[in-house]
Amino acid sequence: MNKILNNNADKKTQELIIDGASCASCVGKIEVALRSIDGVDSAEMNFALRTVTVTGTVEIELLIKTVESIGYNAKSAEDKSDDELIDEKDIADQKYYKSLMRQMWIALGLGIPLMVYSLFGGPMTVETSLERGIWLFIGILCAAIMYFSGKHFYVGAWKSFTNHTANMDTLIALGTGTAWIYSMVVVFFPMVLPEMARHVYFEATAMIIGLIDLGLALEVKARGRTSEAIKRLIGLQAKTARVVRDNKEIDIAIEQVLLNDIVRVRPGEKISVDGIVIQGHTSIDESMLTGEPMPVEKAEEDEVVAGTLNKTGSVLFKATRVGKDTALAQIINMVKRAQNSKPPIGRLADVISGYFVPVVIIIAIVSALAWLNFGPDPALAFAVVSATTVLIIACPCALGLATPMSVMVGVGKAAEAGVLIRNGEALQTASKITAMILDKTGTITEGAPKVTDVLIADQSYSEKYILTAASSIESGSEHPLAQAIVDSTIEQGIDPETVTDFHAIAGHGVKAIFNGHQLLFGNQKLMLKNGVVLMEYVEKAQKLADEAKTPMYLAIDKKLAAIIAVSDPIKTDSISAIKRLQANGIRVVMLTGDNRATANAVAKKIGITEVFAEVLPEDKSNKVAELQAQGEIVGMTGDGINDAPALALANVGFAIGTGTDVAIESADITLMRGSLHGLADAIAVSKATLRNIKQNLFGAFIYNVAGVPFAAGLLYPFFGLLLNPVIPELQWHFHH
Repeated sequence: MNKILNNNADKKTQELIIDGASCASCVGKIEVALRSIDGVDSAEMNFALRTVTVTGTVEIELLIKTVESIGYNAKSAEDKSDDELIDEKDIADQKYYKSLMRQMWIALGLGIPLMVYSLFGGPMTVETSLERGIWLFIGILCAAIMYFSGKHFYVGAWKSFTNHTANMDTLIALGTGTAWIYSMVVVFFPMVLPEMARHVYFEATAMIIGLIDLGLALEVKARGRTSEAIKRLIGLQAKTARVVRDNKEIDIAIEQVLLNDIVRVRPGEKISVDGIVIQGHTSIDESMLTGEPMPVEKAEEDEVVAGTLNKTGSVLFKATRVGKDTALAQIINMVKRAQNSKPPIGRLADVISGYFVPVVIIIAIVSALAWLNFGPDPALAFAVVSATTVLIIACPCALGLATPMSVMVGVGKAAEAGVLIRNGEALQTASKITAMILDKTGTITEGAPKVTDVLIADQSYSEKYILTAASSIESGSEHPLAQAIVDSTIEQGIDPETVTDFHAIAGHGVKAIFNGHQLLFGNQKLMLKNGVVLMEYVEKAQKLADEAKTPMYLAIDKKLAAIIAVSDPIKTDSISAIKRLQANGIRVVMLTGDNRATANAVAKKIGITEVFAEVLPEDKSNKVAELQAQGEIVGMTGDGINDAPALALANVGFAIGTGTDVAIESADITLMRGSLHGLADAIAVSKATLRNIKQNLFGAFIYNVAGVPFAAGLLYPFFGLLLNPVIPELQWHFHH
């Protein structure tokens, strides 16, 4: 699949696969670097697929060189299918997770024994030659750990330094690097340092690197499989098509179907490409596209869409859109574009570190100057010790674990409430949602039509008899509503009986003989045509229609017996769940492909004032973008393939667990029970998790911040004490 599309003579769109981008700031750096090249019009990174789409007149070699110059690897994605890209990315993620876990075990393999040794009073000082030899060996081991398990922190810190910023990596590199250098000075030149300061800190270096690697591994795990949606959509495409060539029907691969080919589709098969029916009559399940549960009748001149399911008849259609032009291919593209425009959220720890690092460096410099100017001899040694201790103490072990640990607990808590959260970012963002878009069919409503009302006009018939008659006559019909009536009556324990002399009257309804009586079942036209008197029941039928129901008249021996209404009922708990969201100050909006009258009737019942009806799939994601442009943090809830682009674009996408696989894979959060109460539950869990992340980070930093003044030597003038940097670390371990 060629990814290079020539828009005009020399402008092209090219795709690069990126290796080594693991966070929000990486995405920003890569996009900024590429956009700064002359001739590049736009550069958008898809964090989910690890690809960058670049539009402009620049050759791919220059793009690759630019990405490599800022410390990442890149290669061309030309000739790679979406499927291959996704598989490569999944393999890379697995590899990254395994390598982080390996790095964590290597670092903790040294850090834990040393920490235990110091906890149980083992001397961490250098007094004798033997001790010097042992600590030198441990120092070399520690340097190896810094290389194998912590190289990415030092590379990240250097990248931040060259970009004049500071982040988590800067803090880690400063703390662990200083601890190691200071410890090596203690090993080689203990005599230049005051006696109480001849202490090694190799365990702090190893522990910090190990624990933060563990945190990163947990983050990768919590990131979720964001690319599965595209995989599922690709799976919806038919693999082959049956085309008519030279008066023969032949099966060919979907890629070989040409524009204007005549395609045959039989009952139970998928429509292979978009087209127009030229012969035959059928009903097609288009729920994947529209979300509406009722199959749609198709005859000559009607459009059919790739990926939808042919139910009953066999038709011939002419291909009008093939390959990348089909509606399904457009939806795949929209989901990819939506993922591109949804940047990953930055780590809170990075934000805090950005402010914390400069402050710590200033304190270290000030304390060193204070010791140099006012301290006892050897003033230089004391200055070095205090500055080093400040830098070591400033880096909390807990820094990298604060977020992933909370996220993992939050994900577990949500799962207990039947809410499956696919990635940690969604869990953190859900608490900030200000607007929630709800799809109607299958989300607010059941998504399957049922008999909702039986109005008996002739009291000599019981409801059971009416339903038996209706289901018996409809069991022979192929009309979409017929199945709803048969299913509803079977649910009530009423089985259809046999009818004779059955006729379907197109556009009107059906007639047959049942138990020796003539039945007519259909719309008003059928009744009037057969001289059935309706009187006030026309008004009653209209009232049902205003409530988003489809009324049908049943006449027995040309006398009106009943009106049976069918509709897609609102879920029992939708109204209370929507009230919960509104009580939380969330603006609730309903979106549907259904007609305006039905949409307004449902909205009125459930208490929603903002309604968008007759919305096409591509318009759904536009509505999300529209609300985002108004400054809203948007949640989108849906269950159909037509919702996938909107689910991917929303700040948080929620899928109904009873919906399509594609919707579930496009969304960040799945409501397993299909109840909208899961939305309010997910938001509550998100708020609790975010609160916990902040508490953890506050805890991680506050212990270390509290130690900084003492590390700078505050206690020395009064008690002759210098603080051991390991104390705040131990405090944290005991505290947690």
